[in-house]
Amino acid sequence: MRDWFADYLDALNRHDLVALRELIDPSVKRAHLPGGVDAWMADLTDLFAAFPDWRWKRIQLVVEEDRIAAHLRGSGTHGTTRRHVNVAEFGFYRLAKGRIVEYTGTEHVTE
Repeated sequence: MRDWFADYLDALNRHDLVALRELIDPSVKRAHLPGGVDAWMADLTDLFAAFPDWRWKRIQLVVEEDRIAAHLRGSGTHGTTRRHVNVAEFGFYRLAKGRIVEYTGTEHVTE
């Protein structure tokens, strides 16, 4: 699972939406957000458009059975204002057959 998460984080940091689709279940459930991989990809597309250099760094990872808890540091520079943003993120993932099927966590600040 740790190797899986390293691949997931690598795809995120490359902004590789094609690779990410392979790691996220088409009907993924996200707490307090629209479900489905298309909604998740739309959110990432918006984030990457606003912050073209957005990257995540893994701070801590806890793996238990089919679940991952991740503490990440997300950062990037806003494309228009050139303001740098640096945020702590916490995510909880449940995987099935190598794909995220459930996610809850903190969300990105893009304002």
